[in-house]
Amino acid sequence: MHSKMRYINSAFATYSTFMPKTKIATLNLRIAPAVKSAVREAAHLEHRSVANMVEMLIRRHCDNAGIVIPETSERLSRN
Repeated sequence: MHSKMRYINSAFATYSTFMPKTKIATLNLRIAPAVKSAVREAAHLEHRSVANMVEMLIRRHCDNAGIVIPETSERLSRN
């Protein structure tokens, strides 16, 4: 029994070593029902979640506007 627990703990430690430690922020917003419906349809067409679709649209807009969004690896290397 103890060797099995040791293996599970060892496997978890190895797995968690390689898992990125990203922080997720919550964004609550109010939008028109028609816009919400459109975003759901767009997300469905691209096989994305609504949250991922909204994030992708924000990233695309920022890229077009020249706004840099630091990625997790860049933020970690600065600390």
